[in-house]
Amino acid sequence: MTNREGTMMTFTDREGRIWEALVREEPGMDYKGRFHMVLRPADEPTIEYPLEDIRWNTERTGQRTLETMSDVELHRRLRSAVGRGGVPAR
Repeated sequence: MTNREGTMMTFTDREGRIWEALVREEPGMDYKGRFHMVLRPADEPTIEYPLEDIRWNTERTGQRTLETMSDVELHRRLRSAVGRGGVPAR
């Protein structure tokens, strides 16, 4: 089951662990593609898996994209992100 909260979505992986998908802003001078997708385990918010290849120009666009992503797509993105490794939260 998928829940939506503002710019964050929660979903459960195949092992039953709850994950959060959210939109993160990357500050800088360039406004194009300033927002990107981040996945993190709900029970370990200090670990994040940024997916910087998934970019949006506005937070609203990112939010709309997350709201329309299927669980299949979220699981696919999670496998890709975990394969890249996690980084400490900012």
